[in-house]
Amino acid sequence: MATTKAERLYFTGNDEADELLARDPVALLIGFILDQQVPLERAFAAPLELKRRFGTLEPEAIAGAEPAELERIFSERPALHRFPGTMARRTQELCAAIVSEYGGEAERIWNEAENATELKRRLLDLPGIGEMKVRSLLAVLVKRLGVRPAGWEEALPKHHTLGDVDSPESFEHYQEAKRAYKASLRAARAAE
Repeated sequence: MATTKAERLYFTGNDEADELLARDPVALLIGFILDQQVPLERAFAAPLELKRRFGTLEPEAIAGAEPAELERIFSERPALHRFPGTMARRTQELCAAIVSEYGGEAERIWNEAENATELKRRLLDLPGIGEMKVRSLLAVLVKRLGVRPAGWEEALPKHHTLGDVDSPESFEHYQEAKRAYKASLRAARAAE
């Protein structure tokens, strides 16, 4: 598997947003935080719009922002998320954790992890990142961004994830696989 870093992540259909996700670890983490109850493209495009509205994605600035101001920025039309208040708070909590635990340098989360197990723990310790997001985020870090902690081969999910998306076409394949998986879960629940 190649270890080169992708110049863009094909998650939004917007070149500028996709390039920001590959270049800025904070943008990537915020995208993962926002990736719930909204279309994936919207969640991962939001960090670029947040940067435009707020002026920066520096964790110190976001962590230190007045909560009401950040909520206003998230709520401005079009809102950055379906639940702007909650997601403004989660984004601020994420940035506060990056500042307090990693000196404001989000890439330290993975660059300083001794192994894949520690990386998973570090990711799980972040506000708003759960087990499912950790698996997908780990796959993106390894497959798209060249992060290689010891034991990464065993840590990667066996199913299709965002880490497998390397083009607009593979994004469509990912979306189809995700819809089919969710449909199978609904069918299984209905059969119970």
